[in-house]
Amino acid sequence: MADHEEITSSTTLDSDQVERTGSTPGPTTRTTSLNGAVAGTPDVHSAGLKIKRAGDAYEAYAGLEEKPTKVEVFGWCFYGLCSYFIHTVLIPIVFPLIISQIASKWPDDNVKLPTELKMIDKGVVCSHKEALLYDRLTNRTITVHNTKYTPLEWTSISWGIGLIVAAPTLGLLSIPLDRGPHQAAIALVATVVGAIFCLSAGFFRTVWIFPPYIAAIIAASTIPATYHTRHLGLMVRGFISGAQFSIRRAASGWLSLAATAAGSLGSAIISSFTYHMLKEDEELMSLWIVSIFSGLKWILGSLHFLTSNRSFSAVTPPISTPFHTFSILRYPHALGSLFSIFLSSLSTMSIFIGTVLFLVGEHCFKPTSLLHFWLTYFLFPLISLPLLHPIQHLLKVNAVKMQILGFAMTAAVSGLGFTFRSKTWETHQVLIFAAIQGTSVGVLQAFGRVLLVDCAPRGKEGAFSSWFVWVKLVGSCVGFAIASAAPGNVTVSFGVSFFTAIGAVVVLIFGSVSDFGGAGHAGHVRDEHQSVKNGDRERGSPVNGVDSHSGVEVKQPLQVTP
Repeated sequence: MADHEEITSSTTLDSDQVERTGSTPGPTTRTTSLNGAVAGTPDVHSAGLKIKRAGDAYEAYAGLEEKPTKVEVFGWCFYGLCSYFIHTVLIPIVFPLIISQIASKWPDDNVKLPTELKMIDKGVVCSHKEALLYDRLTNRTITVHNTKYTPLEWTSISWGIGLIVAAPTLGLLSIPLDRGPHQAAIALVATVVGAIFCLSAGFFRTVWIFPPYIAAIIAASTIPATYHTRHLGLMVRGFISGAQFSIRRAASGWLSLAATAAGSLGSAIISSFTYHMLKEDEELMSLWIVSIFSGLKWILGSLHFLTSNRSFSAVTPPISTPFHTFSILRYPHALGSLFSIFLSSLSTMSIFIGTVLFLVGEHCFKPTSLLHFWLTYFLFPLISLPLLHPIQHLLKVNAVKMQILGFAMTAAVSGLGFTFRSKTWETHQVLIFAAIQGTSVGVLQAFGRVLLVDCAPRGKEGAFSSWFVWVKLVGSCVGFAIASAAPGNVTVSFGVSFFTAIGAVVVLIFGSVSDFGGAGHAGHVRDEHQSVKNGDRERGSPVNGVDSHSGVEVKQPLQVTP
């Protein structure tokens, strides 16, 4: 056979010709001489690169992605341990206490309090320090243009300012968090900025410094939280590798429950540290130490950014619209999940802050009993949440039904609290309620995140996650504001929590919110019948010569030409 003999290696279709003529042309022949000369393919020297690109494209198309390592999963859960407390303890508990000590009319504990502050309506006598602590939190000692605010209300205002700042920031960063090469660096910088404000919280002893301080911490915390939530979707895709949706449901549920349980442990650590520091004589300096420790712990969670920098898929849809952040409006299941997330954070924060103020102000709970309440509230999910996962898997309960379970527990606790608000609460009764409500908060947090991630299509996880974080914090801020506006009237907190939980159940049931339907609309369900049902158009294979139905490579037989 002569050296100039040529071999036809494969056949491809000219897509440009199809678009121009509307018909399918004949096969295009690529020829390669036996002596290594190339006819029509001058870049054959990069054949290895082409093969790799084609392999990456087909793996992404088929749902085959790199499986997360144990270090990556640990780092993701570890960030929950090091950051969850920011919105559950640091902002709603530690900062109001710091502000109250700066704005207090009684800078010295030796000053005698009015007698009526020591006596509670139910005949319980509070100690001097307990009465002083409650009065500092609820007394209007901050004056702005003839309007007086309590430290709790001042915290609510600062929280709201932070959310206003965070909204455009997340909008601008949604595209870099989805497609940019520096997501980990952006999240790390935001964490460092927020931690710096934690480290300097007690440096300036004036209440005017706290609105920008708290606003900066809130705004900075939303960016790494968005990165953290987005990464859940990436890890789930790596774990399931195109498997059935039931496998995806189990993987995402377990990961989210594990991170939520770890976050509850982190909140318990900070709350117990806060209690210990409140016993010190110099309370302001002691609480500043709590804030410093919180900032250091937050930075320590940056290990997650170093272990989670996953590469982009070769076929991730490009972002070509300036309204990338608002693409969530085209996904009704995602909008329904956002509404339930808002209601869940509102109801849980309202009942938590309202109960704490009720126990301290109305029942004069002893400091040790209050510590036991906090520890039960935050530590019991470490036991209850892992136990819920095998039950969920056995009963095949989806994320929506798990959220309904969480709302039912919140409605039960708030309803009982409202009914027996005029009774004397025993410590063991309070601890039982704390265990139930702590589990409810964990369930709502974990499966609200799962539902939103299931509804997020490939390439838009960052935009959807930014909505999840921001809406969740808006709900928490509203719940905190409602509870702090009426600290002496627990009826408001319990009533709002009860009706909000009931309303959320109605939305989830009659709003037809579904994790399977949301995942199908987002392209995560590869079942052919489901795709047809949702009106999704079948995608062709990204690799030339691969049939989109069977996944079998189609080749022409080798032809030897003289």
